Amino acid sequence: MAELGLNEHHQNEVINYMRFARSKRALRLKTVDSCFQDLQESRLVEETFTADEVSEVLNGLQAVVHSEVESELIHTAHTNVLLLRQLFAQAEKWYLKLQTDISELENRELLEQVVEFEKAEFTSSNKKPIVDAIKPKLAPVNEGGTTELLNKEILRLQEENEKLKSRLKTLEMQATDVLDEKAQLERALQDLQLVQGNAKDFIEAQDLSDLEDRVATLRSEFQKTLNDQTKNQKLLEETLATAKHDHLRIQEQLSVAEKELEKKFQQTAAYRNMKEILTKKNDQIKDLRRRLAKYEPES
Repeated sequence: MAELGLNEHHQNEVINYMRFARSKRALRLKTVDSCFQDLQESRLVEETFTADEVSEVLNGLQAVVHSEVESELIHTAHTNVLLLRQLFAQAEKWYLKLQTDISELENRELLEQVVEFEKAEFTSSNKKPIVDAIKPKLAPVNEGGTTELLNKEILRLQEENEKLKSRLKTLEMQATDVLDEKAQLERALQDLQLVQGNAKDFIEAQDLSDLEDRVATLRSEFQKTLNDQTKNQKLLEETLATAKHDHLRIQEQLSVAEKELEKKFQQTAAYRNMKEILTKKNDQIKDLRRRLAKYEPES
């Protein structure tokens, strides 16, 4: 037996539709036959006809047959639309979207399969007609256990969707909190670095101020010595010796201060900067030495 590739239930539905289409086709063919029969009985009563009479008869028959065939084709198209409407309405209740391929309606191979299927179903002498005690209609899907299960599944999916939305919202809030905390930490780090920089600048400023004070004192002493040129050489030498001792003492103090600062900052980020400052201070001491050498008497 020819098959259409459908399950038994759907194949029986196809057979019922083909039975309906065959009955309508047979009825229309009878109508066409009756058109010819009426023409035969009403117009073909004479033995001879002129060409004009034959043409008139054929034109009238053509109009009647054309009207009957057109009416049948329109009716067939409309019944097919109603059939598709039933199928689509049933699919929509199951949240399905069906698609049709109009080009397959002209597939000659498939049309041949339908022809063979119709022959096998309706021309077999021993074919038993499909008899249903009660002809079923398309079952509404808003009733029965299947619909209840579908509704439960939809509700479950909706609840799961809400849970996922809530979880996503929580994750977004957590991510926002983390970003805010990160920004606060970055600001705190910047503030700490600023405080450290200010402290370093303060220490450097204090050391430089002390050094400038000492240098100013030395300059005052040397200026006083130069102005007092009337004193004897011995007093000048003693003053110079005292200045040298003071210079050595200051240098020793600077060396101690340098060691203390090096010890204090050797484990901090400011160590290198302080080392550079001390190097500059040593250069300033050297400059002072050169200036003192100008005022020492030649031997």
